[in-house]
Amino acid sequence: MYRAVRAKGDTKTKRSRRALKLPKKAAEALRAHHRRQAVERLQAGEKWQDHDLVFCREDGTALDRWQVRREFQKITMLAGLGEDWTPRELRHSFVSILSAHDVPVEDISDLVGHVSTHVTETAYRHEIRPALTKGAQAMDNILKRQSRSA
Repeated sequence: MYRAVRAKGDTKTKRSRRALKLPKKAAEALRAHHRRQAVERLQAGEKWQDHDLVFCREDGTALDRWQVRREFQKITMLAGLGEDWTPRELRHSFVSILSAHDVPVEDISDLVGHVSTHVTETAYRHEIRPALTKGAQAMDNILKRQSRSA
């Protein structure tokens, strides 16, 4: 599915409703965002529409997917990553980074809400470390051969 959140705020599946502990850095970022949002709420005054959203427009209304994509592209451009990234790819990055840091695939699968590890392993997990290691090893072999012949 393209989006997991549905029109009436329900999740895609019952399993999607779960509590996850956030990393401290993420919790701090959300607190700072909440403070900024309180300022926006005051600035909007009567125009503010409270929908109890964590991320919203300056007047409290919901963001549409195109606005989210545009804002995300600004972030990836500023980070020097280009503009071809989508928010959905963060999920793949999350899985790949945890995998590269030796988190068991079963734990990763639970975190992202997969019923089994198969989808996590085949569709989401992209090995970072082995590809980099193989490239370095190949270059070492090439450079050794060139130094012997010189």
